[in-house]
Amino acid sequence: MSLNKEIRFNVVSRISNRYPLMPIQIKMCFQLFTKTGNFITFVKKTVRVIAKSTLREFWKEHNDCEEQLKSWFNEAEKSCWTSPADIKLDYPSASILPDHRVVFNIKGNSYRLIVKINYKIGLVWIRFIGTHDDYDKTNAKTI
Repeated sequence: MSLNKEIRFNVVSRISNRYPLMPIQIKMCFQLFTKTGNFITFVKKTVRVIAKSTLREFWKEHNDCEEQLKSWFNEAEKSCWTSPADIKLDYPSASILPDHRVVFNIKGNSYRLIVKINYKIGLVWIRFIGTHDDYDKTNAKTI
């Protein structure tokens, strides 16, 4: 058992040295034993959302969407999005835009959240959060 933990640590360490953001993003590590007694270690890489403070500032002004934004943030940080198709599985109503941008409907489409995603390194940048009227005045493809 200790050998398995040691090997798992070595695999995670090698990944962490290669990709500096990985220690923050590693949420789950598990092993699959084969019939021959060998095992394979799988690491699930989740995304990192930048920055929660943007959401926090917004929900201070709009108290009615605080729980929904917290919920979106927590779900996003636990997700493993590697393509727009992964997002559509979790959020069927999300709109996929050019340049790796995604629009999420918050609180029954009362608010809109625009993010830009780098799927390769697993980063989600919050580009815009606002009311539906504010969104209509914004160019979501360039913000």
